[in-house]
Amino acid sequence: MTAPLCIGFIPLVDAAALIVAVDKGFAGAEGLDVTLVREVSWSNVRDKLNIGLFDAAHLLAPVAIASSLGLGHVKVPIAAPFNLGLNGNAITVSPSLHAALMEAIDGDRLDPMATARALARVVAKRRKSGAQPLTFGMTFPFSTHNYQLRFWMAAGGVDPDEDVQLVVLPPPYMVDSLANGHVDAFCVGAPWNSIAVDLGIGHILHFVADILHNAVEKVLALRQDWSEKHPDLVTALVRAHLRASEFIEQPENRTEVAQILAQPARIGVDASVIQRTLDGRLKVSPDGTMRESNRYLLLGREAAGRPDPAQAAWLYAQMVRWGQTPFKPEALRAAMAVFRPELFDAASGRPASAPNAIGAFAGPPFDPEDVSAHLAAFEIGRWKP
Repeated sequence: MTAPLCIGFIPLVDAAALIVAVDKGFAGAEGLDVTLVREVSWSNVRDKLNIGLFDAAHLLAPVAIASSLGLGHVKVPIAAPFNLGLNGNAITVSPSLHAALMEAIDGDRLDPMATARALARVVAKRRKSGAQPLTFGMTFPFSTHNYQLRFWMAAGGVDPDEDVQLVVLPPPYMVDSLANGHVDAFCVGAPWNSIAVDLGIGHILHFVADILHNAVEKVLALRQDWSEKHPDLVTALVRAHLRASEFIEQPENRTEVAQILAQPARIGVDASVIQRTLDGRLKVSPDGTMRESNRYLLLGREAAGRPDPAQAAWLYAQMVRWGQTPFKPEALRAAMAVFRPELFDAASGRPASAPNAIGAFAGPPFDPEDVSAHLAAFEIGRWKP
């Protein structure tokens, strides 16, 4: 007898393990009958998970934490037993902003500190000339995209709340917004950065792996009470996703995986764009310039699927830094408890792996036991000790 489950997702490549688990039969082999529902916005996914229309969801890691803490919405504790992806985001800028940054840069264009300082010079020049502030798109207030943009900008002296405008856009709408001039840049997950480049309307400025060596991006999210009532289903879900992520990471399978993900009911873009993402070989400029990175998107290798509570602590620290919540030790503990490595370990049957250091390009190494020191290391932010 199979267990019917309804799971929501957003059309992004980091939903690959979820989609492949269903479409290649890994979920079925675990006794799961999964219906996947494609959504357009993170608020839709969150709300349908919270009220029980979805049994599980492909969800922004910070949204899982915010939901558990009752930030920005009703409080619904979430359990995340599997990371659907590390890294995978990129910052894409319009041709005009790219030209301005390259004119202002002093240093290596792949160095995020050099580009952040160049952005500060562009912002200052625009302010002096009376031009409107630059507008950057990101996917949600409680999103890695928001925090990664802010972390990068602030390192170069740009205050993301005072010097530029940040706006929320669903991932599939980013490209049209850049094309229409509604935004000057955006941070989003694959494949939407590549779509902008292929259309000739954007340059990929940075992979998020330039900013954070390991950044948890999406999680398989379950309501905590549901996970406690259905431990066998949780185990089956984790096993199916683990098998799917390992299948995806085999180079000989990536053409098939890209074709699965390209289907209209899944991501719905050309398979070649998805395969470039999976291979970590992306076109970064309309002139055809390519860039390769084995860290662009981690789906199964380097124990990427195992949740790390230190990553949850880093995300909570960003919420505090940017004024979304005051710092409270008990809230930090609750945030870290959202990520459930013990559920992953029990399902995988493997020895626990070492945590992946976050590895930010600026500031001291992050210590989840001393979040106050992390916050005090940065001049720009909304946090007050």
